[in-house]
Amino acid sequence: MSQKWIPHLWGLLTPFVTLVSLWFGGVWMATTLVLLLGVYPFLELILGESSSTDPLQEGKIHNIIAHLHAWCVPLVLIALFWRISLDGLTIFSTLGILSAGLSNGASGIVAAHELGHRRQRSMSWRSARLSLFCVLYLHFTTEHNHTHHKHWARDVDPTSSPWGRGVYYHVLQTLPRQVRGAYKARPLDTRNSLAFEVVFLIGLAIVGLPYLAAFIGQAAVAIYLLEFVNYIQHHGLRRGMNERPNATHAWESRRRLSRWTLLELPLHPSHHLKSSTSYERLTVHDEAPQLPAGYYGMFWLALIPPLFNKLMQRQKNLALPIN
Repeated sequence: MSQKWIPHLWGLLTPFVTLVSLWFGGVWMATTLVLLLGVYPFLELILGESSSTDPLQEGKIHNIIAHLHAWCVPLVLIALFWRISLDGLTIFSTLGILSAGLSNGASGIVAAHELGHRRQRSMSWRSARLSLFCVLYLHFTTEHNHTHHKHWARDVDPTSSPWGRGVYYHVLQTLPRQVRGAYKARPLDTRNSLAFEVVFLIGLAIVGLPYLAAFIGQAAVAIYLLEFVNYIQHHGLRRGMNERPNATHAWESRRRLSRWTLLELPLHPSHHLKSSTSYERLTVHDEAPQLPAGYYGMFWLALIPPLFNKLMQRQKNLALPIN
């Protein structure tokens, strides 16, 4: 039996560290921030790249790992509420909110993206919906499956960013466009999802404003993280309305750390060419443009739009290094 599922356990370190840090409280609640934004970008460089894939490998344990990511999202949220009940809103609890948002964004992206493609109303699909509800993004499943996968890298796709657009503007304009896209694809489902989220927010406000602030704060961080990923996955790679999609219309990264911790999300061209393919069976494509860094390094580069655009345009013209 293949043991290639073992590196993917690494991704579960993020919610585990977050849960432990919320338990200890105080300055420890900055641990997830330090890990994801400080340690991982450098570790990503050290671990390097790998083109190794195994599209025929066993998927049972990989499936369990994906579900654990989804189920960790509400656990982190519960732990955050528990910490708020003890400390209220303080400088330290703000660190906890930011860390919870990063964890729920990372695990939420992985879970929603992977499990949201499973059969509708299945346990896997509902697990994806649970993780999305915890970050106020229930419409993602509809928009992603029915709009993005139809129009990826086209001008009409709200998640595909053109050359020169900064991440800040992209996030502000993509949020309402995605809601509209989801509503256009499935009006009743989207309306019900938004109503359910509003009712939950009203309930939290009644329970206590600190809980409402904490929930919205971590959701905002998670949403930004999700949209940052959308931003880099197709940036500048455009195709016409009648042009058939191919691997050159999505950015790929072969950085080991990003692949292991984000369940092969960086092998994005392979996912788009057949969205039903489970993450452990994704493959690399030599014709796909390669990101100048892994997803953790790209987080910092995207915060500086001039540098980001210069590196991305230069990278587009470079020959693909084969490892």
